[in-house]
Amino acid sequence: MFGKLEEIEEKYVELEQELAQPDIFNDQERYKKVSKAHADLGEVVEVFRKYKVLSQELEDNREMMNDSDPDIRDMAKAEIDEIEEQLPELEDELKVLLLPKDPMDEKNIILEIRAGTGGDEAALFAADLYRMYTRYAEINHWKVEEMSSNHTGSGGYKEVIASISGDKVYSKLKYESGTHRVQRVPATESQGRIHTSAVTVAIMPEAEEVDVDIRPEDLRVDVFRSSGPGGQSVNTTDSAIRVTHIPSGLVVICQDEKSQHKNKAKALKVLRSRLLQMEQDKAKAEEEAARRSQVGTGDRSERIRTYNYPQGRVSDHRINLTLHKLPQIMEGELQELTEALISHFQAEALKRQGD
Repeated sequence: MFGKLEEIEEKYVELEQELAQPDIFNDQERYKKVSKAHADLGEVVEVFRKYKVLSQELEDNREMMNDSDPDIRDMAKAEIDEIEEQLPELEDELKVLLLPKDPMDEKNIILEIRAGTGGDEAALFAADLYRMYTRYAEINHWKVEEMSSNHTGSGGYKEVIASISGDKVYSKLKYESGTHRVQRVPATESQGRIHTSAVTVAIMPEAEEVDVDIRPEDLRVDVFRSSGPGGQSVNTTDSAIRVTHIPSGLVVICQDEKSQHKNKAKALKVLRSRLLQMEQDKAKAEEEAARRSQVGTGDRSERIRTYNYPQGRVSDHRINLTLHKLPQIMEGELQELTEALISHFQAEALKRQGD
């Protein structure tokens, strides 16, 4: 591990020297590439340098233990105890930082939320989840753009698709994919009985054209007139778009914009992200089968979380975490959950690396 860290530090210094060259600003593409590579190595180098400084201090203090002055020996002993506590923590941090990075972590995402079992109550909870993720995005200074939605008369969503862009969005939200279950008394329930409903969430890294190659001959594009809830017409022109990807059978409909061109662009954006997700799922399934491991399948049909309103709690079943702060979580305060999930899956990855 330490040999690899030395190599990383050498590379970091090389990049630093390259950034110090005055001519680098003449080539903006190169400047961006070198700056990003330098920034990517920054955290691990900072922790490694801290580790080396403390290791040297430990050696120095061990030498001071031979001093004839008892006060100096006491001081050295106290510092040795403190450093010996810190070094294993830094070593664990370095192991995590050396884990292979998910190349998708930097990407923006496409968020898809669909009402499952539970009728109107599921659709209302889909709207609640969409608001929760929108609030979380605001807290993180991310941008949310609704791309397609299918409303119900009661104010819920049968389906809503949005893009969320900002700093490392996928890395924070990638563990949200799955079935979210809600237990609460619906507003229309006169007997006060608790109902259980389900909503599925899909988090897909937003695919660029370079990530997924879509051949025009593999697409069938249908144009039709948009319609709103209850059959009312959204507009009077044929601007709604249905794009079918023939090889995979994937279908994307976009009708929120009045422009046919804008709807088609949005539909293709969603399609590319779904195709990229399919490729990732396939690769992941093959990797899982090769490892013969059942750790975190990421299957979207898997129930991942329960929101229990009567008890004011949220439970994530993958990591056995229960938080009694449902109102705050529904207001977008997801940080405690997302950080716990990231830590859990990092620990799993470290365990696999050690096998």
